[in-house]
Amino acid sequence: MTAVDRVAVVIPVHNEEDHLGRALAGVEAAASALRQGYPDIDVRALVVLDSCTDGSAAIASAYAARNGFFSILAVAFRSVGRSRRAGIWQVLGEAADTTPDAAAGLWLANTDADSVVPENWLVGQISLAAAGADAVLGSVDVDPAGVAPDLLGRWKSMHSFGEDHPHVFGANLGVRGSAYLAAGGFPRHLSHEDQVLAGRLREHGFDVRATDTIRVRTSGRTQARAPQGFGAYLRTLGVDMALAPEAAAASGNR
Repeated sequence: MTAVDRVAVVIPVHNEEDHLGRALAGVEAAASALRQGYPDIDVRALVVLDSCTDGSAAIASAYAARNGFFSILAVAFRSVGRSRRAGIWQVLGEAADTTPDAAAGLWLANTDADSVVPENWLVGQISLAAAGADAVLGSVDVDPAGVAPDLLGRWKSMHSFGEDHPHVFGANLGVRGSAYLAAGGFPRHLSHEDQVLAGRLREHGFDVRATDTIRVRTSGRTQARAPQGFGAYLRTLGVDMALAPEAAAASGNR
C-alpha cells in the first residue's frame, strides 16, 4: 500500500463565528502533532466558506494570514455536501494528475466548523492508514455547554462508543484520496453526505475502520445548519423526550 505523504484537512463553514476559532485552533494543534510524529508528511487545511454573512470569513482570514497552513475557498452553495466536495476537488486540483492511483498518497481528513478535534486526531488517522485503512470513521461527543442535562444524558445512553462502532460523522472522517475518487466522493447533498460516502466505500470493498480513539467534541446546538444534520437530530431527540410523558399518559388513559 502506498504510504501517505500528504494530508489535507477540509472544513466546511456556514456562519460559524461562535465556534470557528476553536475549531481552527484544534486543527492547528493536530497538524503540529502530525508534523512532530511524521515530519515527512505535508499537511494543509482548507476552510470552505459557504455563503457566510457573519464574521466567519474574518476569523478564517486571520488564521490564514498568521499560518500559511490554512487556505480559504469561498463558495455559495448553502450545502455541506457540496462544500465538502468542492473543498476536496480544490485539494485534488492542486495535483497535475487526479487519477485514483495518483491520489493514493493523499489523506483527506474532514471535520466541521462547530467541532474541536483532539491533538492526536491526524496522528491517529495516519496510524490507521499505515495499518491498512482506506477510511477512518471517528466518533464524536457532544459539548455539554448549553445542552440540557437530560438531553445530554439521553444522547450518551444511545451512543456508547468503542472500536467498530456503527456511527458515521462528517465531523470526524478521514479517507485515502484514491478510495475517495474510486467511490465517487461526497454527494452534493444538504445532509447525510458522510453516510452516503461511507456506504459507497464499503460497497467498493475498501477497508473502513470505525474507531473511538480520536473522539471529536462537537456543538450540542439544536439550531441546525444542515436540515437533517447532527443539530437537527439532537432537536428531534429533545422533542421525542418532551412528548414521551404525554404519550405515556395517553396510553394509560385508554
